[in-house]
Amino acid sequence: MEFHLGRLIDHVHLRVVDLEASKRFYLAVIASLGRANSFVEGNGNFHIDELFVDKADGPVSRVHLAFQAPDRETVAAFHRAALEAGGRDNGAPGERSYHPGYYGAFVFDPDGNNIEAVFHGEATRSAESVVVTPIAK
Repeated sequence: MEFHLGRLIDHVHLRVVDLEASKRFYLAVIASLGRANSFVEGNGNFHIDELFVDKADGPVSRVHLAFQAPDRETVAAFHRAALEAGGRDNGAPGERSYHPGYYGAFVFDPDGNNIEAVFHGEATRSAESVVVTPIAK
């Protein structure tokens, strides 16, 4: 069975209490996933591919985000990096009963969001990522 990624969600916007704590946390976890080169810092915000984070001027976000991992070792590295960067454990790396081959780890980020790294088993991708180039008008 094949499935598609990158077609439904345009971006996820997290509103956080402590932008610096969140920046330390997310830099550590995306580095553990091999995606540190996609971190971009702006004026009072940062983004990593489809994830946009800024300081809340009202309620903070409460979401579950699942990052893709290329293998079980990367799931474990994510979990270690998240805990070392101030995350709180919400499920050590291991098999889950969601479907055969589901291997994940869960942590709470500094604002209490449930952050996961998941490996769904060996698979072939049609492309590493979808590249969008805006057309100049």
